Amino acid sequence: MKLVISEKDGKSYQLEVPKAAEGSLLGRKVGDEIDGSALGAAGYTLKITGGSDTAGFPMRKDVDGPRKKKLLLGNSPGIRGAVHGERKKRIVRGRIISDEIMQINCIVLQAGAKPLPELFPKKEGEKKE
Repeated sequence: MKLVISEKDGKSYQLEVPKAAEGSLLGRKVGDEIDGSALGAAGYTLKITGGSDTAGFPMRKDVDGPRKKKLLLGNSPGIRGAVHGERKKRIVRGRIISDEIMQINCIVLQAGAKPLPELFPKKEGEKKE
C-alpha cells in the first residue's frame, strides 16, 4: 500500500506503508484524521482525502462501505472531460479503506518538528526539483 502526503504548497511525498502500519489504516474512512507517527511522520496529523484500488478505481466519499459500485456521474471525481450536462456510468470504490486499496491520498493538517523532505528524501533516479 502506498501513501501520498500532500502539503499546502502543492508538493507531495510518496512512501510505502510498512506491513505493521497497514492494520492501523484498514477500516478508516475518507475524511478521517490519522496520526503520522505510525507511518514515519512523527508529529504530523494527516487527513485522508481519497485513494484508488488495485484496478485503479477511485474512492468516493459518498459511497458507503469498501465495495465497488457503478454510478451515473457528471463532472466529478472518477470521470474526466464531461461536457456540460453529460453523465456517464463509471465504477468507483467506497470510502472505507480495505485490503484492496492500493494508494491512499492524504493532506497535512498539522506539521511536525521535522519538514517532510527530511523525513522522506528523494531516492536516486527520481526527478529533482
